[in-house]
Amino acid sequence: VLLSGLRQDFNLMEQRKRVSMILQSPAFCEELETLIQEQLKKGKDATNLLALQQMADFMTTSVPTACPMVPQGGMAALNMSLGIVIPVNDLRGSVSVAYEKSEKLLRCKLAALYRLADLFGWSQLIYNHLTVRLSSDQERFLIVPFGLLYSEVTASSLVKVDMQGEIVDRGSTNLGVNQAGFTLHSAIYATRPDVRCIIHIHTPAGAAVSAMKCGLLPISPEALSLGEVAYHDYHGILVDQEETLAIQKSLGPKGKVLILRNHGLVSVGETVEEAFYHIHNLVTACEIQVRTLAGMGGPDNLVTLDPGKYKARRQCSELGDGGDDEDLDTHLKWQVGEQEFEALMRMLDNLV
Repeated sequence: VLLSGLRQDFNLMEQRKRVSMILQSPAFCEELETLIQEQLKKGKDATNLLALQQMADFMTTSVPTACPMVPQGGMAALNMSLGIVIPVNDLRGSVSVAYEKSEKLLRCKLAALYRLADLFGWSQLIYNHLTVRLSSDQERFLIVPFGLLYSEVTASSLVKVDMQGEIVDRGSTNLGVNQAGFTLHSAIYATRPDVRCIIHIHTPAGAAVSAMKCGLLPISPEALSLGEVAYHDYHGILVDQEETLAIQKSLGPKGKVLILRNHGLVSVGETVEEAFYHIHNLVTACEIQVRTLAGMGGPDNLVTLDPGKYKARRQCSELGDGGDDEDLDTHLKWQVGEQEFEALMRMLDNLV
């Protein structure tokens, strides 16, 4: 009898597992969104639409409590220890219909970027900003609503603003935007059409290096990977046109990394992935430098690397062993930071 009962329990667990896998599958979610859009277009059967919407809301809020190990630090780590995980992609049902596919993708990427910044301990309460340019023709950008912690950011909560920081789409919250915080971003976007994503953060090690007269030293591969590092002197909160011009001049037409003296760190990229790749290396390089100087007594005691001998990473990598019988055109090519970002996206997916 006991064996029979255990077998029934096991079969029931397997059935629930299969149902859960189906409900959480991308194909099912896409099909559900399609049905909701069709019902919205018909606009005749409110009962069907309500039922579909309730199902979408249930899927958005139903999150398992178990989660794997993640980088130490951040409010998200505390939330997960309590069994609380807010989904990054909450674009479901009628909310999803409001945005084009390209914008939905960028909203998810930027929200995920905020979560990663929090998990790695780069967040500072509700301050600093990570932004994405939606389109160069209309000059629209996505930014966090002022007041949310990085661990709370979702795809729908992001605010759409114009070049002046004025709100175009408030998203799913009633919060505004820190316009002074957007000044740095608008200054860079205005003169760098190649830039699609900007990351500005404060970390203890980054602030420490920004206060050093020697700046970032070439003592690690991470430091060399950044190329020429730009610097900008601190003048307080960015508010006037004069400093906007100074920021543009400091970064230059091709720079990827800007250290704000006595302030913090900035990275830019043609993609979200590239900007993350540069900021991750910059943060790591700063931490290495601070720890090394603490144990060595000064820059004169350090072994430095020659940037001229450094071989920059390839713009893409190839999948396969490179054998003679392989067709090189069939290799999967990755742009800067894409492989690393994809791996971290899998980590975030596993959290929920």
